[in-house]
Amino acid sequence: MGSIKTKELSKIGYTNDQARSLVINIIAKHFKHHDKKALLQMLIEIKADPGKYLSNSVLGKIAATFLDEPVACHFQTYELLERSGYLKVYGGAGIERSAKQQMEVAMSLPVTVQGALMPDAHTGYGLPIGGVLAADQAVLPFAVGVDIGCRMALTIFDEGESFLKRFSYQIKMALKTYTHFGMEGGLNFPQEHNVLDSPVFQSTDLLKKLQLKAARQLGSSGSGNHFVEFGLIEMREGNALQLPPKKYLALLSHSGSRGLGAAIAEYYTRIAMSTCKLPKSAQQLAWLDLHSEAGQEYWLAMNLAGDYAKACHDRIHANLLKALGLQSLATIENHHNFAWEDTLADGKTVIIHRKGATPAHAGEWGIIPGSMCSAAYLVTGKGAEHSLYSASHGAGRAMSRKKAKENMTVSGMKKILASAGVTLIGGSVEESPVAYKNIETVIAAQHDLVDIQGKFMPAIVRMNKD
Repeated sequence: MGSIKTKELSKIGYTNDQARSLVINIIAKHFKHHDKKALLQMLIEIKADPGKYLSNSVLGKIAATFLDEPVACHFQTYELLERSGYLKVYGGAGIERSAKQQMEVAMSLPVTVQGALMPDAHTGYGLPIGGVLAADQAVLPFAVGVDIGCRMALTIFDEGESFLKRFSYQIKMALKTYTHFGMEGGLNFPQEHNVLDSPVFQSTDLLKKLQLKAARQLGSSGSGNHFVEFGLIEMREGNALQLPPKKYLALLSHSGSRGLGAAIAEYYTRIAMSTCKLPKSAQQLAWLDLHSEAGQEYWLAMNLAGDYAKACHDRIHANLLKALGLQSLATIENHHNFAWEDTLADGKTVIIHRKGATPAHAGEWGIIPGSMCSAAYLVTGKGAEHSLYSASHGAGRAMSRKKAKENMTVSGMKKILASAGVTLIGGSVEESPVAYKNIETVIAAQHDLVDIQGKFMPAIVRMNKD
C-alpha cells in the first residue's frame, strides 16, 4: 500500500497534468488502502482501453482524459448577459446597495445558473460576502474567497456554568497557551494531523512548496474576525442532538486554511483573470472551466485547503480539551467559503459557491455566529431551493474595518465588553460588536432556511491583537 507519485504516473504514460491530478485525487479518495502494484496495473489498463471504463462512476473521469483532448483554458472575451438565472435576496432591507449590485453583476455571467444573497451580505471582492452562486461546470476562485475553507467548529461538553466560573482563569491560560493568531507563525509545540500526509501535496509544484508552511501553521488561526472562544450554549427542547434542554459549556472556533488557502486563491485567481477576459466590472469574477487543466488543479487544491482548515480546528479543539481535561458530547462544524458540486431541483448538476454562506440542506448542521458580545446560533437547514440550500454565515458587517477603527475607541469597546460580561484576550476595535449587524434581525430574516437547535453566548474570547 502507499500513495502513487507523479513520476510513477509519468512512467506508465500519464504525462498530462490533468490526468495526473485526477488520478491522485481519485486514489486518495477511493483507493488509499489498495495495493500500489495493483493500482498501477489498473491505470495501465485504463490507458490501454479507456472505452471499457467510461461507464464507471469513479474511473470514468480518468478514462475520459485518454479519449478527448482536455479543454484548454484559452478563453477570449465574454460579454455579460442581461440576467443568467434566478436570484433570491433574503433580508434585502438590511443589505447595502453595493453588495446587491455586485450580486447582479455575478448574475450576468454566461456560466451563472442561479444565485442567492443572504441577509448578512455586504460588499466584498468579486462576489459579495453572503453571496451564493450556482455555475455551470465552472469554478470562480473569487466566489470561493481568499480564505478557502474558512469554517466554524463547535464542541459541546457535559459541563455547565459552574465550570466556566470556577475555572475561568485556567480557560484564559489555556487560550493564551494553546492558540496562535496572526498572518505568520504558529504554535510553539509540534502539531500532527494526517492531512499533512495527503498525496495531493505532491500533485502540483505550488502545493509542494506550500507543504512546509502548512505544517508550521497547523492548529493556528488567522487575523481579522477569526476567534476561539468558550461560552454557554442553551439547547432547545427536542433538539436534533437529543441533548437534554439546558445550558452546556461549549468551545466555538472560527478560522480557515491560513497561508495555504491564500496562496492557492492568489495563484489560480491570477490564472483565471489572465485567461477568462470579462468587462471591467466583472474582472474579479473570472472563472476556470472545470474540464481544463487549471480548473482540475484548483478543484484539487481547494479541497485540500478545506481539509487543512478542518485539521486546524481539529487541533485547536483537541489541544484545549486536553489542557482543560474536558470530554466532548458532540462536535458540529461547517465550511462557509467553498464550492461544492450539487444538484438543483430540476436535476441539473452545478457548482455551488458559498462565499460567506452556510450550507443548509435539509437536516444539515451549521453554526451562525454574531459578534464577540452577541449570540451564535446552532442550526439545521431546511433545504430551501431558492437559497441554493444555504443560510447566512454570521451577522455580517455593518461597518467596514476602516470605518469601525474611525468610530470606536478601545475604552468604548471595553465598556461594551464589560456590560456583556465578556472577557477578551487580544482583539481590536475593527471587530467591535458595533461593527456588526444585529444577529437577531439576520436570523429572523432566514426563518425559511434554518431551524434553531441551540443558542450560544460567548464568555471568554481570544482573537488576534491589532
